[in-house]
Amino acid sequence: MKSVVVMMLFLHCALSEKFKVVGPVSPVVATAGSDVVLPCSLRHSADQSSLSAVNMNITWTRSDLGDALVHFYGNREDMNTRQIPHYRGRTALFTEELQNGNVSLSLSDVSVFDEGEYRCNVESGEWERDFSFKIRVEVIGTRPLISVERYDEKSEQFSLLCESKGWRPQPDLQWLDREENNLTAGDTESHREVDLFTVKRRITVYKTDIDNSYCRVTLGRHIREERVKPSAICDQVQKSSPKEGIMGGIISAVVFDLVVAGIVYVCTGAFWSVHAHKELQTISFPC
Repeated sequence: MKSVVVMMLFLHCALSEKFKVVGPVSPVVATAGSDVVLPCSLRHSADQSSLSAVNMNITWTRSDLGDALVHFYGNREDMNTRQIPHYRGRTALFTEELQNGNVSLSLSDVSVFDEGEYRCNVESGEWERDFSFKIRVEVIGTRPLISVERYDEKSEQFSLLCESKGWRPQPDLQWLDREENNLTAGDTESHREVDLFTVKRRITVYKTDIDNSYCRVTLGRHIREERVKPSAICDQVQKSSPKEGIMGGIISAVVFDLVVAGIVYVCTGAFWSVHAHKELQTISFPC
């Protein structure tokens, strides 16, 4: 009698270990707006070989949302009447791969609301196994925008600001030279609005080195960068300078000087030559 009981227990344990569900060890990283595959497969416990899942029930749920239904396959077809509305029309199994034990789920048009913990559950009669893992969603922000905050005529130095918006999570921002060496710059400033980050960082460069630097923003394998364009920098400096006021002052000064020149006729040549040179220096720009 004891031997029968032991045999039954052995058979029960053996049957319960008939297969196992395998998934990723690390979180799956997806980019907002793209498609992603949630990997999951069925394997024999003994030799790790694959087995068909065509006649099994496959259930994908969100563990962090009370096991809300993401996708269900049973009786050899998709049955998603209880599926979360957020996933409607965006999920699919690789049906041609089910015979090879591939029960991965395809998720299209990923958004930040898809970030969370997912459970892949496979059930066949009295045998059931599952595997859980997380999805992390990244949002790629704007191209870096470089602007001039200040120009010092004495030292001939520019204070430049690099800014990029709409990232998730917070990216890394660097100022680099042409050889991709890090340049000395201020601390990175970040601002979070809802779930997106804006980052910015300042640098001071000499006029002679202005075309030797660029700004790079990095998040994982995603890179966005912008090189400093001397022509654009010069345009910003000129637009921010009180050009109209200077020109108005020049016109008034010239009229006044002409009157004085008429009175002091003998000094006209020398006076005009020296003063004209002085006014020309006044309206000069750094570029």
